[in-house]
Order: sequence, then C-alpha cells, then structure tokens
Amino acid sequence: MTIESLREICRLLPGVTEDVKWGADLCFSVGGKMFVVVNLEPPHQLAFKCTPESFGELVERPGIIPAPYMARNMWVQEVELGEAIDRPELEALIRTSYALVVDKLPRSRRPGAPKPAVRTRRRAQGSRSRPMKGQKKAARGRQRAAPRRQRAAPRRQRAAPRRRR
Repeated sequence: MTIESLREICRLLPGVTEDVKWGADLCFSVGGKMFVVVNLEPPHQLAFKCTPESFGELVERPGIIPAPYMARNMWVQEVELGEAIDRPELEALIRTSYALVVDKLPRSRRPGAPKPAVRTRRRAQGSRSRPMKGQKKAARGRQRAAPRRQRAAPRRQRAAPRRRR
C-alpha cells in the first residue's frame, strides 16, 4: 500500500478534498471535516474514524493504536501504512469513515446536496428606491421620538429585624 493508492481510494468518494495540514499530514475531508489523515514522512502513519465496534477490534491488533488526541472520537492509527491492514479491508474502513463523517454533516454541506436558492427581492417596474408603504411613517416616528427617561435606581429595603428566641 502506498500513499498514491490511498489517494486513489479517497478521491473516488464524492465531495472529497485533500489538503496538507500541520506541515506533513495529508488530510482527506468531506464538507470541511476530516475522515482520513496520513503522514507524508516515512513511516507513513494512517489515521481514520471508525465505529465503536470496529474501534475495539482494530485496537487489539498489533500495529494499530488509538489515534493520539482523537481516540475519544473513535479514531485509530495504523503505525505503518499497509502493515496491519490489507487493501480490501482498508477500502471498506475508509468508506465507513467517510460515511460516518457525512452522516454528521448538516444536509446543506453533504455532497450532492442541492445548493440553496438565493432569494432576491424584485422591484416593480419603474419604481425608484422609495420606502414601502408604512416604512415612511415608521422612519418619521423614529426621528421625533423623545429620549427615554432613565429610571432611578431601586431603593434598597431594610432587612426585617430578626426575632429572638
């Protein structure tokens, strides 16, 4: 398994972008959320999101550890790319990671989601930038409004004297 073959697997998924972050980490994202990260410097470590069930199974294997700083979010890290996971299994795990991230995205940011229509306000032909009915009066009312009086600070009440027993 090489970085190029990993790129091929990830780039086949819809809406995937890749970006180098933190100097030497190639991150694959969908909707601005990462689902796979690989270190570009040898040994190439690979980290990805997984389900809670597969997290427990994968961590028990030699060569796979909970991803540092991301284990609480169910991310695992393969210590060396292609050492503990073969290609067909890795493809399935990457697709699962992608699906987990897409499911958490709002519908507007999911790949293939329709773009929201931009609503514009149409003006009647021949109209200028005149205020609409009722706006003129409201504007006049705001200009003539007298400044509000400030309330006096509330007076402090004395505490009732305590009764002795």
